Amino acid sequence: MYSLPLLLRASHAALLLVFCLQLGTNTAQEDPAARQSIIMDFQVPQVTRSTEEVTGKLVVQTELRECMAIKTYLVSSKPIDGPFNYRYTSCLCDDYPRTFYWDFQVNSTVRMAAVVDVVPQLGICPNDEAVIPIKANRFTLLKTLFVI
Repeated sequence: MYSLPLLLRASHAALLLVFCLQLGTNTAQEDPAARQSIIMDFQVPQVTRSTEEVTGKLVVQTELRECMAIKTYLVSSKPIDGPFNYRYTSCLCDDYPRTFYWDFQVNSTVRMAAVVDVVPQLGICPNDEAVIPIKANRFTLLKTLFVI
């Protein structure tokens, strides 16, 4: 009879040990689905004058290990001419974030979006080893530029 409580006590300890080990391995493993395919930071002043030139800056980076070919451009609620309409195509890799600039002038308040499209284009990334995310291939950030 004395060996039965000892056996039960050992099984609880073993269960606790297995539970702790399971928790330790779950938190230590990296979840590849948690990686973001595109991270954008779009900077443009909030307020400007109609005679001033404005610089828009877009920083794009990724947490994916694979490179991807991207096309970046700006879209606005009102027509804007000049460098605002420039489109950039580049290779984006996890160890090298990309920065894009646009200089433009607006005459009235405008709502604009920085757009990043992941494109299946060869010759942009080295060795043509670019990937395309499964869930989404267009990413946008909206800003409003007020003219006083």
